[in-house]
Amino acid sequence: MNFGMSVLVRSGVGPLCALARAAIPSIWRGKYFSSGNEPAENNLVTPMLRHLMYKIKSTGPITVAEYMKEVLTNPVKGYYVHRDMLGEKGDFITSPEISQIFGELLGIWFISEWMATGKSTAFQLVELGPGRGTLMGDILRVFSQLGSVLKNCDISVHLVEVSQKLSEVQALTLTEEKVPLERNAESPVYMKGVTKSGIPISWYRDLHDVPKGHSFYLAHEFFDVLPVHKFQKTPQGWREVFIDIDPQVSDKLRFVLAPSATPAEIFIQHDETRDHIEVCPDAGVIVEELSWRIALTGGAALVADYGHDGTKTDTFRGFCGHKLHDVLIAPGTADLTADVDFSFLRRTAQGKVASLGPITQHTFLKNMGIDVRLKVLLDKSNEPSMKQQLLQGYDMLMNPKKMGERFNFFALLPHQRLQGGRDQMNACQSKPFASPVAGFSELAWQ
Repeated sequence: MNFGMSVLVRSGVGPLCALARAAIPSIWRGKYFSSGNEPAENNLVTPMLRHLMYKIKSTGPITVAEYMKEVLTNPVKGYYVHRDMLGEKGDFITSPEISQIFGELLGIWFISEWMATGKSTAFQLVELGPGRGTLMGDILRVFSQLGSVLKNCDISVHLVEVSQKLSEVQALTLTEEKVPLERNAESPVYMKGVTKSGIPISWYRDLHDVPKGHSFYLAHEFFDVLPVHKFQKTPQGWREVFIDIDPQVSDKLRFVLAPSATPAEIFIQHDETRDHIEVCPDAGVIVEELSWRIALTGGAALVADYGHDGTKTDTFRGFCGHKLHDVLIAPGTADLTADVDFSFLRRTAQGKVASLGPITQHTFLKNMGIDVRLKVLLDKSNEPSMKQQLLQGYDMLMNPKKMGERFNFFALLPHQRLQGGRDQMNACQSKPFASPVAGFSELAWQ
């Protein structure tokens, strides 16, 4: 891989323009927000824009959440449904595409947790939004290399993927189609196969369709593309941000404020101190499901994403060709994302399972032994170009100004996994655990 490429770090952009402080009458008010820095002439009338304009003309302004859902996952025109947007030729690049070490260390994390929780005779490895399958491929390579440790364990892989295009890329990456894939578009399991190392692998469109059983879950850059509702504090209380057609330009969209309270306001904390927030009900639903499954059958979930612990305000942004892109221009041609609010995930899981994090990617990978692994790979390599790639990949993952502090790790585990059970389910990472969790403390093989 050419690491001299323009690598995108999906970091936050500046805040939307502040709301005018004047009282807001009970009509839709616009022009309070700037959606980005792109010039107006880039406002291409895409099929998705025509679809959204028809929808808005028919039913009125739509929430940011509905906008994100339509733009990203509409079955006919959605950005994720029919495109391979990853990699150098796509719109963004992810950690697994940058360095093999990232996936290898995550593979070690799952094996470490499997060992720490009693070495079950079987487990499912479930990934939400697997991208091109690169991350899962690196994890499975570690599983193969540590086959003697896992030899008596029955492992299966389960991928939750809404994009038909990406599922085909994943299948090629993970199976090389040495064994013909079974396809059934009408079934919840729409594709089945066998990985290169002989592990059964299945594809689903929804987490609810994945069989319930002892499972380890992975969500890498998954939660940040789930639809968010945006709210602004006004003299009249919280008001939701909607998207409407600009009355001054017929084929242009703009942000407006709802004239009164909206249903999603229920997700706002009573003691919220920020002036602008984003809430993601879909993330809550998924964490509820993960928490219920982990509490019932054991296992763990590891979440890795750009995010914050309830401190940021406006993080909604777009990316096209590795550059920031106005979220309201040419919808359907760019990725849309918003930073994950890990405090919301923690509150949702509270009482059902324990949670750890968020901690920075730099800290997590350091605890997992990235420096040791890098040295091993450098010592093995005789090619200067390969050594340079390894060092550049390491810098991108670990540098605080790049991905090191912008990316965070968060885990869900059964209460009994941590010392003191329920009493310490939200203990700070600085406090020691009787049975350390790799990554959140230094890796220790048992």
